[in-house]
Amino acid sequence: MSALVSCKDLTKAYGKKIAVDHVSFEIEGGHIIGLLGPNGSGKTTLIKMLNGLLRPTSGQLLVHDQPIGVESKKVISYLPDQTYLNMNQKVEEVLQYFAAFYEDFDVSRAYHMLSDLQIDPKSRLKSMSKGTKEKVQLILVMSRKADLYVLDEPIAGVDPAARDYILRTILSNYDPAASILISTHLISDIENILDQVLFLQNGHLVLDKSVDDIRVQEGKSIDALFREVFKC
Repeated sequence: MSALVSCKDLTKAYGKKIAVDHVSFEIEGGHIIGLLGPNGSGKTTLIKMLNGLLRPTSGQLLVHDQPIGVESKKVISYLPDQTYLNMNQKVEEVLQYFAAFYEDFDVSRAYHMLSDLQIDPKSRLKSMSKGTKEKVQLILVMSRKADLYVLDEPIAGVDPAARDYILRTILSNYDPAASILISTHLISDIENILDQVLFLQNGHLVLDKSVDDIRVQEGKSIDALFREVFKC
């Protein structure tokens, strides 16, 4: 069976600056992968290429053996690191928009998550706290029946209680046959849910390993290994 995502010698350059430098890895279905690295390591650039927002300078990036394009966007559900929603809209209006735009958007799942997180669908986004807006965006992403969920800093800037809510929402609202790619700096908060980690540094992939192998071979947590590798 072919990989869900196949990345080979992927490079993205902005003039003389190389943001992603000959990166190669694969993502199989049914895994939760941490995309980890310090600021400026190339994580967001890689994520944007995976979602068709940036075009690679060279190399190959495939989803289900197909190049990035219309078909890949049908199976990838993407949470960017910055909000893209109309703050004047009510939550229920945003749900209606997503339901019209995405064939795989499950409205009942979205309302169920809103109820679980005690968010009023008639509330306007501009009236909400940052943490509640983060939850709404996550609900929109996780309400799709996607093959790959790409989450760029899904728990940044929210309090620990909100982080717990968000992580529980992620784990309880995706198909186990699908995969989740999470980029975050808060490694200790997510490492217990990870199956695999990708470490990026200055655009280079410096580690691609299963979490079990790291714990057995290195005898340390992902957070401890990250601090060792990146000297932080």
